[in-house]
Amino acid sequence: MLTLRDYQNETLEALRQGFADGSRAQILYAPTGAGKTEMAIALLSAVLSKGNRAAMILDRVILCDQTSQRLQKYQINHGVLQAGHWRYRPSEHIQVCSAQTLERRGSFPGLNLMIVDECHAMRGQTIEFIKNNPSVRVVGLTATPFTKGLGRTYDNVISTVTTAQLVEKKVLVPLRVFIAKQIDMTGAKKVAGEWSQVEASTRGKVITGDIVQEWVSKTAEIFGGPRKTIVFCSGVNHGAHLASKFAEQGFNFIAISYRDDDDYKRQVIEEFSKPDTNIHGLIATDVLTKGFDVPDVMVGISARPFSKSLSSHIQQMGRVMRGYEGKEFALWLDHSGNYLRFQEDWDDIYQNGVSKLDDGREKPKQEPTEKEKKESQCPACHALWDPKSDICAHCGYVRPRKSLVVEVPGQMEELRSRQIGQLSKQDWWSMLYYNVVYKGWSRGRASHTFKEKFGHWPNGLQDKPVTPNKEVDGFIKHRLIKYLRSKR
Repeated sequence: MLTLRDYQNETLEALRQGFADGSRAQILYAPTGAGKTEMAIALLSAVLSKGNRAAMILDRVILCDQTSQRLQKYQINHGVLQAGHWRYRPSEHIQVCSAQTLERRGSFPGLNLMIVDECHAMRGQTIEFIKNNPSVRVVGLTATPFTKGLGRTYDNVISTVTTAQLVEKKVLVPLRVFIAKQIDMTGAKKVAGEWSQVEASTRGKVITGDIVQEWVSKTAEIFGGPRKTIVFCSGVNHGAHLASKFAEQGFNFIAISYRDDDDYKRQVIEEFSKPDTNIHGLIATDVLTKGFDVPDVMVGISARPFSKSLSSHIQQMGRVMRGYEGKEFALWLDHSGNYLRFQEDWDDIYQNGVSKLDDGREKPKQEPTEKEKKESQCPACHALWDPKSDICAHCGYVRPRKSLVVEVPGQMEELRSRQIGQLSKQDWWSMLYYNVVYKGWSRGRASHTFKEKFGHWPNGLQDKPVTPNKEVDGFIKHRLIKYLRSKR
């Protein structure tokens, strides 16, 4: 039985209200991993219960099969409108079909509701169908409604839950981001404002060894060994080169791309999805940004630079942020420069969601200056941090506001985004008080540590011990080192 979460029910209610208020074509925005497919299935089920007809349009055949399997799971009768498909049942009131099938047919008699998956793709003939059939209500699904022109097709956007809220609810996990040696795109040719894939692939091969070595190093440091990984590479040749270099180190990475047939990709993904798979990672060229649902993936590697495609960047990160039992965070290794390039937009979307269409986000981004990059680095351990924070979450170093910055070329640096948020004063006191209860600290020592951090005593805060996290432990460690040095 299909059971929706509170925020999913709230989203569907907002959609219904939008239709009642006169909207005909609405976008349902929700972050990757929020369960847009489940919400779509709930809409299809509601249409079926009234004896009406609905169709869900997907832009790849493989996604049609996945959606059909979901409908079957919830025992919803449906057909797959595709010649030769074993579930070809055109008389069913609920139909699943690819955008290509819809384009070939040119019509869909008696349709009451059409759901367009990944509606930001803006397929021309799908848009024409919507415009030419004003009696059909439309719901577009997307995690990235930034494509220019969406506002000319859809007249309303529903956004009831943000990525930050889903992380708080533990539906998604936060990212731990490291900035690595980047692919140099200086002077690279652009096509329609985006860097040429051919040039990105050629330049990406230059740092393939760095990508492999950083993955080996960081997974060993953070997880104690390899974890399931997705690599978003710059092109087919780059993907093949990466696979061979991982193999030389004894790791099984399989490269897949738009050139491979759907059956092969399906088999590879099914094998990778198994908990006991012998595949360490998938290397993707222009695939896996849609409909890929393997929640136990722990690591993402960004090795395809984007000049303006915020959508692609967010879709890629979303592949590793799905929640899973025991998964507290996902590791994001950025060799593309995309994270800093799009950080301002991403932080806004992360915290606030989306409230309007055609807002101009999809345009070439200004590259961060070397000064801006250096100002994000911890001078003690070279981790990258939020410039609004004075404490390095990686090592606990407390920096003065005018800091001297040391750069270590080629070494991966950690970026602590505003996403994870800063600890509250109560959080800090609870973690310091833990040392009073369990580690023999005096209350005075905990209070003085708190005052050194915030400039005042912990008055009015609750004495409830909480296990210290890395940030608080790092602060304590740095304070102790500073004290011992002063004694010497």
